[in-house]
Amino acid sequence: MYQPNFSRRPSVLLVRLALTGGLSFTAAAGAQGDNNSLEEITVVARSQYYGNNMVTDSMKMQQSPMTSVNALIDNLPGVSIQEGDAYGFDDWSTTIAVRGFQNSLDEQQIGTTLDGIPNGGSSYGGGAKANRYLDTANLRTVTVSQGTADIASRALDALGGTIDFVSDDPEEEARVRFQGSAGEYDAERYYARVDTGRLRNGLRAWFSASHQSASDWVNGAAENERDHLAGKMIIELGNTDITAYASYDDTHEDNYQRLFSPDEFISNPEWDRLTDIWTGVPYVDQVYRRGWSTLRENMLAYIKANMEISSGLRLAFGGYYHDNEGRGDWIPPYLVDVVNDGAGPQSEVLGNARINGGSALGRIFFVDGAGNALSPRPGCTSSITFPYGGAGSEYDPACYAAGAIPVQSYRHTNYKKERYGFMLDGDWTLDLGGLDNTLRAGLWYEDQQRDETRTWQKLTDARVGIEFDNQPYWTQYDRTYPQEVLKWYAEDSVQIASLQLTLGIKQFLVDLERRDNFGETTDVKVDSDSDILFSGGVLWETPLEGLEVFAGYAENFKAIYDEILERPESDLDALEPETAENLEAGLRYRNGPLLLSATAFQIDFENRIIFLSPESAAGPDYLIGTNGTYFNAGGIESDGLELTADFQISDSLSLYGAFTLNDASYVGTGDAAVDAGLGIQPGNDVVGIPDQQLVLSLDWTGNRLAAGISGKHTGERPIRLDNSWVADSYTTVDAYLTLNGGGNWSVTLLINNAFDEDYLGGIAGEGAWIGAPRTVSASLTVDL
Repeated sequence: MYQPNFSRRPSVLLVRLALTGGLSFTAAAGAQGDNNSLEEITVVARSQYYGNNMVTDSMKMQQSPMTSVNALIDNLPGVSIQEGDAYGFDDWSTTIAVRGFQNSLDEQQIGTTLDGIPNGGSSYGGGAKANRYLDTANLRTVTVSQGTADIASRALDALGGTIDFVSDDPEEEARVRFQGSAGEYDAERYYARVDTGRLRNGLRAWFSASHQSASDWVNGAAENERDHLAGKMIIELGNTDITAYASYDDTHEDNYQRLFSPDEFISNPEWDRLTDIWTGVPYVDQVYRRGWSTLRENMLAYIKANMEISSGLRLAFGGYYHDNEGRGDWIPPYLVDVVNDGAGPQSEVLGNARINGGSALGRIFFVDGAGNALSPRPGCTSSITFPYGGAGSEYDPACYAAGAIPVQSYRHTNYKKERYGFMLDGDWTLDLGGLDNTLRAGLWYEDQQRDETRTWQKLTDARVGIEFDNQPYWTQYDRTYPQEVLKWYAEDSVQIASLQLTLGIKQFLVDLERRDNFGETTDVKVDSDSDILFSGGVLWETPLEGLEVFAGYAENFKAIYDEILERPESDLDALEPETAENLEAGLRYRNGPLLLSATAFQIDFENRIIFLSPESAAGPDYLIGTNGTYFNAGGIESDGLELTADFQISDSLSLYGAFTLNDASYVGTGDAAVDAGLGIQPGNDVVGIPDQQLVLSLDWTGNRLAAGISGKHTGERPIRLDNSWVADSYTTVDAYLTLNGGGNWSVTLLINNAFDEDYLGGIAGEGAWIGAPRTVSASLTVDL
């Protein structure tokens, strides 16, 4: 059996760290002013009738600039971020959980926006998380609205609230910033940004470029690379502010694999069962890491204008464009027989097959020198035991005559999405009989088209490596998914003394289609409109200075999304859009250096659509039309409590803590037979949701030095729907040390998972990815 190589080459790492210098997140150099104290963004966000929290500068400094922006929100209450890669490479293994909701490989239930612009969905197949649009060094903060969220939020999947990633504004003074980073697992990053400073008409702008690369932490086989270009501009013209942003991101990520049984983790918690050596045996080489890849290009641009029409009347409008394309790779251990060649030779082997559509006639495993398919010797038993429990005789070269040639496919799922949208928002504040009244209203329109094709290419020589023929021998399918979205909302808030009352309504009108470009299946059109959805709440500023009490209610909605239409045989009549009723109440206290908040929430999530993956301990079914299928599976009830404390102990010392208690369980479909078929037992805990989380962080800032340590405890999380496998609780600790060179340079050393905790991270499809081990990284930031 294959044995992984766990060498981390510490001597090489130390040399590279010495050459590059320590770590500094962009905020590390800029966050320290003349008084050498951190300019902290408060973790308790705006006064709203719903819970919301923001990322602080200290949270930024606990993460490497080489990691993704997603990792920065992990210490906020109610939030759990799991990434299989030490630096956030690998969208495949990334999961985001907020209260009882998740964005993962098989579920998208949390809305994501960039500066209020919708991200177009977070799914693996044609979606994009925030790290595709925003470099970590260009982030100002992140606002997480758990549960109720802002009524104007532009997302079709915001069942569990919205995460808004806010890009950095241009500096007031001209500046040039260079940053170089290095870390374990061959990690390197180079970043440059130019700020123009304030020019005529209040014009400010910045432009940045970065390149980073790394291998995987398991066996060093991956070739991960990312190039990112971005720019932002702000113009002040009288009563109008215009903001424009554009980014381009090109990423190649080699994936990690899930474990599908607790025994796999117990036997070796540092190996995900992907290999780094090409053996020439297709059954074994189907888990060669470089054949499991995600390639993506994303370009996003927007322009927004905010106008002060008159006293109390404001108007904002804008538009955006997004282009996404890429592919997901796998290397099935056979060729698909799609041409009836009789006795042979096989067209798929000779390169003569150019088939569009149709179905598989069989599979080809080994051929002779003329390209004729071979069969194993009768009665031969395979000696291959890895992976997926072992192979049958048809996969084993020992079961064929000498000279048999193995054949193998490189399967590409090709994604492309193009979308554009427009937004209009207004708010009007007026006096109504001595009461301040604010009316908000807005529209959002988006037109998008997602294309997906699946192509099968032959490996040029499966005995040698993963090089493949560019011309596919079979294009399995070619489909297009047009979608139009119109959202409108209206909200009124009235201030009565110290009491603010808010009531709002919104509605989503969604038209979705599936077009089969090969004409093999019936085209489908789905109207997935919502009812009129209500939201509202109360915010009371109590007589006790700094203490406010809030309560909110919202009806959230998720339209049927296009991935559900991928399987032509899916019964769409049995599916309903997902809905959730969110109720929360809490208090916030602000008094000088002390910030406290407490939020209790209750969520009823109905008509839940779950994803069932074809990939299991028996191995993947590479021929399935998509990566699984979908069902309505009743719903979820989620109740919990979130506590947050932020205390500035002195000018140089601060303490932060957050505690989350969450009881999320399945309510079932109401049909015992259906529940049993789906593996759901009403009352079982929800897969992937921790029952409790605790965060404690201590940060210190001196004249030239800054340091911090943060620990997070994550409670148990079910991996399987039947709760027969539960991931153990675990605790990780991060620490950093920064040397500030007087305002124009800084060096920081960062250690993530400092005590090298073994744990299971992201969870999806009845399996779990291994969490990244201890990772040391460093960088140098210089401002000119």
